[in-house]
Amino acid sequence: MLACVDRILVAVKDLGKAAETYAALLGTEQRSTTRSRALGAQRLVLALGGSEVELLQPEGAGPVREFLDRRGEGLFAAGLASRDLTALVDRLKSRGVGITKEGGQAHIAPEDTHGLRIVLSPLRERQGPGPVKHLYEVTNMVSDRQAAAARYTDLFALDPSRFCPITSEAFGYTGALLLFDPPARLDRIELAQVVDPGSAMGRFVGRHGESLYMCFVQADDLRPIVGRLDARGARWAQAPGEMKAEHLFIHPSGLHGVLMGVSRTNHAWVWSGRPELAGVG
Repeated sequence: MLACVDRILVAVKDLGKAAETYAALLGTEQRSTTRSRALGAQRLVLALGGSEVELLQPEGAGPVREFLDRRGEGLFAAGLASRDLTALVDRLKSRGVGITKEGGQAHIAPEDTHGLRIVLSPLRERQGPGPVKHLYEVTNMVSDRQAAAARYTDLFALDPSRFCPITSEAFGYTGALLLFDPPARLDRIELAQVVDPGSAMGRFVGRHGESLYMCFVQADDLRPIVGRLDARGARWAQAPGEMKAEHLFIHPSGLHGVLMGVSRTNHAWVWSGRPELAGVG
């Protein structure tokens, strides 16, 4: 019932400043400006390749203000798209999930998942500007990856035979990639359970518990993004080991609190159970 990761929602203090940053680093373009009563925020939607970024600035009390007061700027919610949003919402309601509808979207609070705030939208195929092609992954830090996988399987009618286990000694976690529609698409929720409390991920979980941690995008060529990052003096790092030439991380300080991974198009199939697809462009 899930087609893809189609957006991220980012809580910021200043819409204009954040929009300028995203345009400079990722080549985004402004798409629309609205207000969200459900979130208590002004919303500026940016085109990020074929995906979108919703920048949220609080207008008073509400979830966005609470997030900023508690954690500062950062990744507020994951956006997932469905080909049949009505049927998906009915399924979620039948399982006791609270749904808030607004502007053609359906909001799920983190209390109904494993700390993952989700915004569901109808699927719309898009092409957009800049060096980024599209989002393909959001990472959910969880305390029990098996329980989280079972929960999301039930909520979203996912097929466990499509999931791929993942373990990283370098980053100190184990988990699973809950792929929606392989091999047609890479899109998925990554579940990450910390095994090294002293790691960066472990420290994050120690502060925030189960939560949305980061996101990943694809790009045909990483060099234009590196050029943009260096021109702005933004912090970034290459991935360790064999992924070094095909993968990088943009530090949260550069993207208003968002940790973003960037991988060469389709290279993520290497660790997603279908390495033969890594060279398919």
